[in-house]
Amino acid sequence: MNTHSPNMRPVIRQLDEAAINRIAAGEVVERPASAVKELVENAIDAGATRVTVEIADGGKTLIRVSDDGCGMGPDELPLALSRHATSKIDGSDLLNIHSFGFRGEALPSLGAVGRLTIQSRVAGQDGAEIAVSGGQMGAVKPAALNPGTVVALRDLFFATPARLKFLRTDRAEMMSISDVMKRLAMAEPSVGFTLRDVSQGKDRVTFRADAVSGDLFDALRGRLAQVLGAEFTDNALAIDAERDGFRLTGYAALPTYSRGSSVAQHLFVNGRPVQDKLLFGALRGAYADYLSRDRHPAVALFVDCDPHLVDVNVHPAKSEVRFREPGLVRGLIVSALRHALADAGHRASSTVAAETLAALRPEMRPQVSSEGQMPLHQQPSRDSTFGAYGGGAPLGAAPAAAPHARVYQMDRPSAGARSAAYAAQAPDPNFVPAPPRVPPVQTQGFAEMQGGWSGRVVEDAAEAPEAAHLPLGAARGQVHENYIIAQTETGIVIVDQHAAHERLVYEKLKRQMAERGVAAQALLIPEIVELSQDDLSRILDIADDLGRMGLSVEPFGGSALAVRETPAILGEVNAEALIKDILDELSDYGSSQLVQEKLEAILSRVACHGSIRSGRRMRAEEMNALLREMEATPHSGQCNHGRPTYVELKLSDIERLFGRT
Repeated sequence: MNTHSPNMRPVIRQLDEAAINRIAAGEVVERPASAVKELVENAIDAGATRVTVEIADGGKTLIRVSDDGCGMGPDELPLALSRHATSKIDGSDLLNIHSFGFRGEALPSLGAVGRLTIQSRVAGQDGAEIAVSGGQMGAVKPAALNPGTVVALRDLFFATPARLKFLRTDRAEMMSISDVMKRLAMAEPSVGFTLRDVSQGKDRVTFRADAVSGDLFDALRGRLAQVLGAEFTDNALAIDAERDGFRLTGYAALPTYSRGSSVAQHLFVNGRPVQDKLLFGALRGAYADYLSRDRHPAVALFVDCDPHLVDVNVHPAKSEVRFREPGLVRGLIVSALRHALADAGHRASSTVAAETLAALRPEMRPQVSSEGQMPLHQQPSRDSTFGAYGGGAPLGAAPAAAPHARVYQMDRPSAGARSAAYAAQAPDPNFVPAPPRVPPVQTQGFAEMQGGWSGRVVEDAAEAPEAAHLPLGAARGQVHENYIIAQTETGIVIVDQHAAHERLVYEKLKRQMAERGVAAQALLIPEIVELSQDDLSRILDIADDLGRMGLSVEPFGGSALAVRETPAILGEVNAEALIKDILDELSDYGSSQLVQEKLEAILSRVACHGSIRSGRRMRAEEMNALLREMEATPHSGQCNHGRPTYVELKLSDIERLFGRT
């Protein structure tokens, strides 16, 4: 019995246009950010060079998008509000899509759930306006405006009030809108974008990105600096690779510039921002050897191909795509990123040095007299927007500059005064100095520092002056039996000897495994794993890849799988658990690197135990040899767990720490 309609036969009926549009709006317009995305994409498709978005109350009461695009004529406005009416495609080829929009659903959907007004003008013609509220369309009226289009959406979801209960706070919705704007701004560097918050009568610009000119990489780099910050572009590698009709461009950050979540991963397909499992899985695989599983890389990558090689009509929101050859795209991303990271050599992100300097910077505290009063020259001014020392500044605000900067150095004397001082301080030519006291010298080439300092200095630092010209410089000492201090032409380098040698040993073990292959261990009795038919097919599809990793599988009749060999380096393996973990990865990311990751985890553990231990005293030649090998080894800027292996401090930064500016 049909429990939904037990006593009556269902009747097929045609829904009215208003109900159809409200149903469609549920797929296209999930929240205010979805409406902003659709309207801004329409503006870009119209050839706009400047797009301005105004938001009130997180987009719940007002979303206004203005552009300087081609505009629409008065006779086109009613048609633009009809379902599946679009200027982007003619319907003859649903795969040959070169625009953001093409379904013709956004405007009628917005008009069905809110109060929508469209004003538009084509250059050389009169402007026109049309309004639709809850699906009820008004008449076309004349309007005065510059060439382009202004779309105002008020009272979103007033026609479907139940949807309002699912919206988040105004602040959260505004952040989501800002994220949409930033992604579209990255996709179109030649277009200027402005986002304004006009809630409660205020007018505050929350995001602005001016149009950037130049070639592909210059324009993209400039736009990424505007959106993601100069810190990202300074620590990112340019990516440009091509394979079988697919091209990958963009920027990928160094492993030491990683994040605790995936919010800094921006992926685009033919200029369209997407959230695709295949691409995220490829990104994870490319960085798997450099980052721990709880760290995520920061990237802005663009995949471009013939539109016939990718289907963007998978979901009404167009945030998912389906590639005709997904393995080819994944392989392109993994290989391009790994080659770029290898070419970066020992380079580490500049943020490591910035964080180190911030930790070293002395805290400026005001001097207080015995009466508890601050000297007049240190007291903050009355008109200062920041409070006194200790917490008067607003949250998130930068500290205000002191009216009178503290002077650390005396004024420089004149040339005559300096000459007189030098003459007075010149040594007496008749003075015979006593023999210097030489500290005890060890046979390893180091001298133990006196006075309780846990450090060692290189006795003959001038033996290899040319080493100072190399990227990591010449070793000058070792402190706490773990940190090597090296001098470069422009500053100093502090190296974690254990972390650095761990990476060097790990890279050597990987090269040996690649040259000799993965040794397989045959099971005395093959382990039989029962799977569903679909899971069996997915495992057998990658059987060759698993075999190269030392995991040999074959069908055993029905939906059973026989595991005959496992990688010898893994030791005793629970084959059933391993196979099911691989299937979980295939489901989540479309591919699996689990076996390779397990092998590399073993190699990493071996490298950790086989590397120079913390607490070992190193000779001068050992320290310099370690520095030279780091310069010659890819990925030596971070250890096997993604932590930096060295910190480089510029002399100018060190001098600022001591006020020598």
